[in-house]
Amino acid sequence: MNIDLETARTIIMQGRKYARDLDCKPMTVVVIDAGGHVVAVEREDGSSNKRFEVALGKAHGALSLGMGSRALMERAEQQPYFIAAVTSAIGGSLVPVPGGVLVRDADGRVLGAVGVSGDTSDRDEAVAVAGIEAVDLTPDPG
Repeated sequence: MNIDLETARTIIMQGRKYARDLDCKPMTVVVIDAGGHVVAVEREDGSSNKRFEVALGKAHGALSLGMGSRALMERAEQQPYFIAAVTSAIGGSLVPVPGGVLVRDADGRVLGAVGVSGDTSDRDEAVAVAGIEAVDLTPDPG
């Protein structure tokens, strides 16, 4: 099972709504499926020009290693050479800071990931979690 387009759009819409409630800076939200394919993305007006690549790197890194990007950050602090090597091995799309959150179903299966960029990493992660919870799936930030 994967994240379908309607679910991805709802994750983005609810995440952006949560970001507005927090008075976040303009956000970019990317939803990818279990195969790493972009299902949906939105870049808010005023979001800086490379936020898509950062958000995708957070989601793609989480999915590639099976752990949220918060856990990747902790791993990078302990094993920087490993994270550098993996980043190269997966084509450079790994951003090891909070904001990349795995999406799991009720049975714990990974359906995809959400990556958010635009504000602080902690707020980016909170936006991803809010969007995922809004569709009754389980966020796994690491």
